[in-house]
Amino acid sequence: SSHEHKLNFQKSKEMCLNYIQDAMLQKQWKRAVEFLTFYIEALEKDFSREYMGPSEIIWRIGSEILWHHSHNGMKEFNSFIEQMKTLAIKRYLKVCLEHVFHLLCNGLIDEAYQTLSLAESWRHGEQTSVQDKEMKLIEAYRGLLDYYSWAKQKHILLEHGQDGFEDLSVEQEMHSCFRKAAVNLKEIIKIPGVWDPFVKCYVDLLEFYGDHDEARQVLNEYAYNSKFPANPNAHVYLYQFLKRQGESKKSLISALKILHDSVPSHELMIDFNTMLQKSKKRKKHRLGLEVIFAALDYAGWKENVKAWSCLAKQLKQIVISEKHLDWIKQEWNSRRDWWPAFHFSRYLAKRNWQENESLSYEKALVAGILLGKDCKYFKYVSHQGCKAQVKRFRMLKKFVNKHNPVYLRISG
Repeated sequence: SSHEHKLNFQKSKEMCLNYIQDAMLQKQWKRAVEFLTFYIEALEKDFSREYMGPSEIIWRIGSEILWHHSHNGMKEFNSFIEQMKTLAIKRYLKVCLEHVFHLLCNGLIDEAYQTLSLAESWRHGEQTSVQDKEMKLIEAYRGLLDYYSWAKQKHILLEHGQDGFEDLSVEQEMHSCFRKAAVNLKEIIKIPGVWDPFVKCYVDLLEFYGDHDEARQVLNEYAYNSKFPANPNAHVYLYQFLKRQGESKKSLISALKILHDSVPSHELMIDFNTMLQKSKKRKKHRLGLEVIFAALDYAGWKENVKAWSCLAKQLKQIVISEKHLDWIKQEWNSRRDWWPAFHFSRYLAKRNWQENESLSYEKALVAGILLGKDCKYFKYVSHQGCKAQVKRFRMLKKFVNKHNPVYLRISG
């Protein structure tokens, strides 16, 4: 029956797509091409039109396959994309954007700029809200390329400036690129969204021409406007700007506190801890201990010498003064079940000693304070250090032995 034929046809299409997906996941590009060919031939007999039309499926799959499998490089890809622009007329701007990304990946900056300029002048039917958003993206990416041209001209101008040479044509071209870039970049970052590269470039333009107030306003809006999605990078950019401007420690700490709350493993937590330790306020010191403990909860920090050094230094200060041992106890209570295996096994002690003596020293000090003189990590490293006749390891051993009662108080 006609109904049964349609069902079978639909199943065949879905099965073919599954085969294509499987081939792509296994990077079997030739096999993927063969199945895509079958799929296109099948579509010629299909009169249905679903939400995701055939042209979008072919465009997305075909682009991916050509990117990995094409022998003729950009020539073949360009030909395919131009066909897709004609077939996927409602998705013309999206196809143009993908075309631009491929051109940029191949270093074809001028071709990418030309493609964006042509896309800007494109119109089809009534302007919809979707088309309007896509057009703003087209304009924004053209703004990025204008920024790229501006940066190149700036580099030339600065190089010539060092030799006392002034090239007015270069300066004029640079200002022209600045104006075009600034207009488009400013527009896109008004829309709530994640616009990291656009914000960074726009702020760079503003800072170069001394408009620091506008740059500050842009970054504050990007970081604190509740209409924008939560974005840790927004606080990173604000912190870096404030640091460049020589802002107060209070402002810098405020920016990094928000970053810590959202990404406790961020690399800037070393800077944050250092600033907190330099503060005269006790609560800042307490927060610093929390920050460095939290960072070391993550595997990416396991061999970070600076982080272990920060923790070792603060723990040592607390142990010597015997004040605020409750801070250590509070942090250690939630970690005593898993940190010993995560950080302080005998295997890690041996590996750390062989690969990085400084790391093993800092970790051994922390291990000795938190787990006592019988800790496997501390015993192995201190023994190896004393055996190698390294003075600081002898001092380390004496320190931990002397303050071993502190471990008993911390362990409760």
